[in-house]
Amino acid sequence: MQKRKVKSFYLFISSLLIGLFSFPFAFAKTVEKRSKQLLHSVVDSSDYLSSLKPTVVSVYDSLHMNISGINRVVFELAQKGFDKLREQGFLLNDNIISIIDFSMPSSAKRLFIIDLNNYQVLFNTYVAHGRNSGKEFARSFSNRPSSYMSSLGFYVTADTYFGEHGYSLKLEGLDKGFNDNAERRAVVIHAANYVNESFIHTQGYIGRSLGCPAVSPKESSQIINTIKEGTCLFIYSPDKKYLSQSTILN
Repeated sequence: MQKRKVKSFYLFISSLLIGLFSFPFAFAKTVEKRSKQLLHSVVDSSDYLSSLKPTVVSVYDSLHMNISGINRVVFELAQKGFDKLREQGFLLNDNIISIIDFSMPSSAKRLFIIDLNNYQVLFNTYVAHGRNSGKEFARSFSNRPSSYMSSLGFYVTADTYFGEHGYSLKLEGLDKGFNDNAERRAVVIHAANYVNESFIHTQGYIGRSLGCPAVSPKESSQIINTIKEGTCLFIYSPDKKYLSQSTILN
């Protein structure tokens, strides 16, 4: 009986000593394994986050903008100006960018409103140009009051109000010499009955404004509420003077 007790005690002591000696090695292996897992996780997260950065190419391709109808060059110019305005603190809401492509006829859906965060085209619809800018195409542009022409360049959306055309959205022109008279000219986004497909069927182009980027009454409220209060609007045309002299693009 006494021998059994001694033997049991000896086995217990031996197991304890072996455990104590092997514990540092087991602990070290566990730490090493966890460190590797953590490092692998950090690398994966870094790669994942970098893959989410909304570069021009990834956003354009993710949105299938070529299918939607917008030219890659136009989108790249819009993104370039957008990035500059965001860096300078002009944009209160940098999730949304709106692009009007006046290289397209008014019979085409040339207004694009894009959610950059969720890679979605929220609106692709018709928009009017100024009556003195042209009929089917907008080819002439001005920053002068009473010119009744559209103005090219980058804008930031401001406050909403109810005016002559109902619910409307003020625009602040940021391209000096090209659209910085927007407020003075009362260039705003508003609803207009002449922005509809029936005009296209009868005359080949939609009605024209006094210089405002007017939209369909069916969509105006939704559009205004989506882009109001500090989002970027870019009105584009392949106009050599604008492209070479815009202080935002150059």
